Amino acid sequence: MKLLFFCTRWGQEDIPWESFCEKVKNAGFDGVETSLPLDENEIKFIQSTLSRHGLKLLGQHWDTVTPDFETHVKEFDLRLRSMAAALPLFITSHTGRDFFTYQQNEYLIERAEKISAETGVKIVHETHRGKFSFAAHVTQAYLQKYRDLRLTLDISHWYAVAESYLADQQTAVDLAVAHTDHIHARIGHAHGPQVTDPRSAEWKEVVATHLACWDRVINAHRIKGSEYLTVTAEFGPHPYMQLQPFSTTPVANQWDVNLYMKDLLKNRYK
Repeated sequence: MKLLFFCTRWGQEDIPWESFCEKVKNAGFDGVETSLPLDENEIKFIQSTLSRHGLKLLGQHWDTVTPDFETHVKEFDLRLRSMAAALPLFITSHTGRDFFTYQQNEYLIERAEKISAETGVKIVHETHRGKFSFAAHVTQAYLQKYRDLRLTLDISHWYAVAESYLADQQTAVDLAVAHTDHIHARIGHAHGPQVTDPRSAEWKEVVATHLACWDRVINAHRIKGSEYLTVTAEFGPHPYMQLQPFSTTPVANQWDVNLYMKDLLKNRYK
């Protein structure tokens, strides 16, 4: 099984696409995970730039946030269909809202399944605060009903929501691991979705907790003979990245931390 490593566009939107792609390629990433604009010409430019640098496209849909459900459905449909038309490897979606009813979030999951079937582009759903999948025990109920539902596992969100490392919710975590097709490699903790710096000794045990979870995802895909598994190093900018006291300077460099995460996992699983 091959591991494919993606670089997030998040936090680097100010870098022109040409320079960004050159930087990403030279750093040893296989592709870029990014949201896409709705403008077709802009999408074509992004596609051509990625292709020219030999980089794969992984779509990230997070843009549908409106609280009105009927409007939300229309925007959700528009965004996913537009992104699918760009033919990414697949789409990872921030689906639903935590305050929507169970039935409303069900509708969005089923809508995504329909769009995926019609476009031929796989859509997986990210475990994320504020979405239908904001907590392990809540997501468990959807996974039990939708046996084909696939996840982008960003377990840092679940640790923060539960204020624990889910030792008392292993059944829910086991089910999520079995449904995971993509990993967001960010280290969170029991009181936030991102540690200051995963290279710091103070976070050694927390890093080990995440690695143990990712080990299980990797092993599950190796056992079933998956062709590949994708990983995005996804440490984010401020406010995910804390600032040094009384300044606007981040405590760590986002690019350097994501390179570290990519290399850590590449060496661990080679």
